[in-house]
Amino acid sequence: MSRFIGAPALWKILRTGDLRARLRATRDGIAGIRLHVAGAALAAGVLDALAAGSASTAELARETGATDARLLDTFLRVVAAAGLVRGGGDEGPWRLTTRGRAVTDDPLVRASYEGFSGLHTALYRDLGPLLAGGPRRRDIAESGELIARLSGGFEPLVLGALTRAVTERDPRRVLDVGCGAALELATMLAAAPQAEGVGVDVDAGAVELAGRTLASRGLTGRARVLHLDVREAAADPSLARPFDFALLANVLYYLPMPERVAFLRTIAGLLAPGGVLFLVTTVSAPQFFSRHFDLLLQAQEGQMELSDADTLAEQLRQAGFAPGPAKPVAPGTPVVTLAAERVG
Repeated sequence: MSRFIGAPALWKILRTGDLRARLRATRDGIAGIRLHVAGAALAAGVLDALAAGSASTAELARETGATDARLLDTFLRVVAAAGLVRGGGDEGPWRLTTRGRAVTDDPLVRASYEGFSGLHTALYRDLGPLLAGGPRRRDIAESGELIARLSGGFEPLVLGALTRAVTERDPRRVLDVGCGAALELATMLAAAPQAEGVGVDVDAGAVELAGRTLASRGLTGRARVLHLDVREAAADPSLARPFDFALLANVLYYLPMPERVAFLRTIAGLLAPGGVLFLVTTVSAPQFFSRHFDLLLQAQEGQMELSDADTLAEQLRQAGFAPGPAKPVAPGTPVVTLAAERVG
């Protein structure tokens, strides 16, 4: 460094302020910019356009609908400096790098750049008005599909724990509350080949997607999906016969805290005595992401929030369950699984 910076200037840098903190702030800042560059490249459509083949700036402008070709070219040079594309000018047409190809081809990588450049960071840019009593946010309500894709990062770990729990119980009837795309429902039916299943979800799009999942796996004869809130269970005869095993994955923290015991009690009423409720949820814990996610939830419309593991266990007991211990799906993560048996 001394070959490029004069000794007096170097000495002043070393003696002024907190050098370690300055370096850390710069490193974090550059990482944040890189994150947003990738998110913007996805939102602008340039990465997806290049996934189909190399293209000039003019061709990308036509493909993406950009009207300022000069600004687009400058942006592409930023994307290239971030390592996602190469080319431009004398280097020929733009094309994806290996890193850029991973963003377009790997669903979780793509969801991470989309989610962390928008859903997970927009809150902090607008936190001032929120703290001053401004209107609550709607990130969760408007980003359900993205949240589902981000959750896929934990899915292999969750499905493994779920398969083990179902295999151990060997249920004859399984219920998936908030079934989404029905991947977990399909997993339960695969682990219990003699079982029949029901999925319920309040989102019509999720119900349609779940139906396609079951059809693609040849499970339509063993399962059905209902478009309703599980609290309206009495309205559908498919929920009249007791279940041996129920799954509640990534749903509970969307409910206001005062409503959770009654909600869990409704699920207990759908289980046979000794039946098991298998919970997958993020809990309030000291980890950075847990604290961040809790803030994100509390900033939304609808009184959402995380509960800690002890509060969750007490809510289950009040609802008529005997809960087992909360087990992290991976060391150090706030995402846990918990099996609770219906009492009586």
